[in-house]
Amino acid sequence: MGPESPKIKIAIAGGGIGGLCLAAGLVKKPHIDVHIYESVPEYKDVGAGLALHMNAIKAMDLIGPEVKKAYFSKALFMGEEEQEMATEVILAEGPHMGELVAELGRAKGRKTVSRADLLDGLMELIPKENISFGMRLASIEERAENPKVHLTFKDGLQVQVDCLIGADGIHSGTRSYLLGEDHPATQPKNHDGWQIYRTMVTVEEAKKHINEKWTRTVPILLGPRGHINCIPLNKGTRLSAGVAVRGAKFSVDGSTPPLRPEIYESYSEDARRIVNMVAKDTSASWSAGDHDHAPYYHKGHVAMMGDAAHASMPFAGNGAAQAIEDAAVLDFLFSRVTDGEQIEKAFAAYDTVRRPRSQKVVDLARQFGRVYAYAEDGMHEDPVRMKKFFAGAAAFTNNADLQAQNDEAMRIFENSL
Repeated sequence: MGPESPKIKIAIAGGGIGGLCLAAGLVKKPHIDVHIYESVPEYKDVGAGLALHMNAIKAMDLIGPEVKKAYFSKALFMGEEEQEMATEVILAEGPHMGELVAELGRAKGRKTVSRADLLDGLMELIPKENISFGMRLASIEERAENPKVHLTFKDGLQVQVDCLIGADGIHSGTRSYLLGEDHPATQPKNHDGWQIYRTMVTVEEAKKHINEKWTRTVPILLGPRGHINCIPLNKGTRLSAGVAVRGAKFSVDGSTPPLRPEIYESYSEDARRIVNMVAKDTSASWSAGDHDHAPYYHKGHVAMMGDAAHASMPFAGNGAAQAIEDAAVLDFLFSRVTDGEQIEKAFAAYDTVRRPRSQKVVDLARQFGRVYAYAEDGMHEDPVRMKKFFAGAAAFTNNADLQAQNDEAMRIFENSL
């Protein structure tokens, strides 16, 4: 690219974790002009909170050490970056009650963070003029005679860019454009009828009701009528506690039944106490969803990433990590994209490398849910078998060589030029 060559103009639809991580990398590239269009007017604290696994931390580092530091600054007290943390998976019902069957996501520097806090940290890496809020995408158009992507927003604003990357979440307009509104994989699914009953309380309040240990660690307590988990947030001052119930959305009239603590009498005391606390206020509850596999993640100069491409159930704890892996690959590829004609080849390389792995995580998350609910081929009756399953799944998500993933995408891209 010569000194007078125009910059590659990239629009990112959606300023969630994946979109912000990608933008944090792209803003450092002098040949890239990137702008985020976020549909909400301001961020809200939605979801259970995050306990990012090792692969997420490694992907952040590939984008830039400042991205990882943004996470640490919002999630950790000073001096905790060398502390290891894991999610403890414990049987809370049945003859093996109390047995630890997995320690998921073990990593140094791993700590819990609320989504809103992490977004705030990532926002600090992006100039204010590179992000617009309250910008809901109305239409996407690519014209044969013009390689640009034409975007129209609900407020009437029209923008022309070299490419669009949709990071616009599970209800993605970009996904609808790429696959078609009537494609069977376009809309979110909840095949097992999951409902997440959740409450948010201060840690001081939680200590009045549950084992103090669960206010500072991340447990998942398993059983057939729902699995229970806690995630400390806001540097240990607030607690998100939830009960995920398989089949709750399959009621006759389609409504969600209330959480009933009395059906958990066979669970461990620790689990019952958490259920009782959650049942007092389930106002933070939500229905889970994911995506059936898309046959591709790009078409022309439009691509999708993160939950727009491969939304997964929250049970494997790797949804945000997969979005950050997407960002790391795209950021690396666009370091070499110097001409608009190369964009489609970069997107093809991204698709080739990221689609199989990210869709495997969607499948794993569904399987995690069934295992947690004692609904996976009698696995709950054999803790040794459960441990092998969790160890294999954790190795797949956590231990991947993400530099090699980036390098493979770049190899495919460069060979296509």
